[in-house]
Amino acid sequence: MKTAIISGVTGQDGSYLAELLLSKGYEVHGIMRRLSSFASGRIDHLVNSNPNFHTYYGDLCDGTSITGIISDIQPDEFYNLGAMSHVKVSFEIPQYTLEANAVGVLIVLEAIRKFSPHTKFYQASSSEMFGVPGVPAPYNENTPMIPQSPYGVAKLAAYHLTRQYREGYGLFATTGILFNHESPRRGGTFVTKKISQAVARIKNGMQDSLVLGNLDAKRDWGWSPEFVEAIYLIMQQEKPGVFVVATGETHTIREFVEEAFSYVGLDSKDYVRIDDKYKRPNEVPLLIGDASSSKKIGWEPKMKFHEIVHAMIDYDMEHLNDK
Repeated sequence: MKTAIISGVTGQDGSYLAELLLSKGYEVHGIMRRLSSFASGRIDHLVNSNPNFHTYYGDLCDGTSITGIISDIQPDEFYNLGAMSHVKVSFEIPQYTLEANAVGVLIVLEAIRKFSPHTKFYQASSSEMFGVPGVPAPYNENTPMIPQSPYGVAKLAAYHLTRQYREGYGLFATTGILFNHESPRRGGTFVTKKISQAVARIKNGMQDSLVLGNLDAKRDWGWSPEFVEAIYLIMQQEKPGVFVVATGETHTIREFVEEAFSYVGLDSKDYVRIDDKYKRPNEVPLLIGDASSSKKIGWEPKMKFHEIVHAMIDYDMEHLNDK
């Protein structure tokens, strides 16, 4: 039985990846941060039903906890999905963002190098590392990277740390550059979930309007359960490297809004308001990926843009009265 550690196991991708690995016969160890409120809703069904799933409190900013978990378990695979993952918030807490998203990766890599060098390491990199207006799209692993947010800067530092430990120490340290990916498990502070929840509530008379920021930003939106399949495939390659995971198709936030309202028979113009407080100090106008590297290892996206929007709204309509 293979063993895997997942940092960020309570998140959208972490929960889907845990399910995938368990279905393949893994013993899965999930790291989650201690919070004053419960944040384990995405994995409670695994905690309560699967004897091969274990959880531990830890924090990527706390080297003692992370090093202890790695040295004790010495897993076959470590999937680093933990991060301060909100781009807008990273402007407000830039120091913590760098500590969690860059120094945290250094802590994991050092622990693997010293105590479990056979462990394969996966780093969840982000399309926000590109952030370059004017560079020919779509973007791949050879595109220049000039991030426009503390989040993007931290992810780029982690990207290079992973490369350095791969090249300098010979670790199996591999990277997936994932473009935006959504699902019903998306956190409520992200714009796509904010839209889908608002549409469900407006349709049912529980909310009057939806306030957003920049509607013209273009993003490459995929389906999270499919993207974690790509993560797994990346980790199973003979050699580590850099792989872009994307759909190669871009849509504006405005299109997401219009598709969402139209799906429930409403006109978005009647409900959407713009407030500049939701705009970022530095905006990234376009992100679209060239996933040729992922296609070479047998992965391709299947879920279409409108299907993603509809699936999120269907879920939020069904769970309107959840606490």
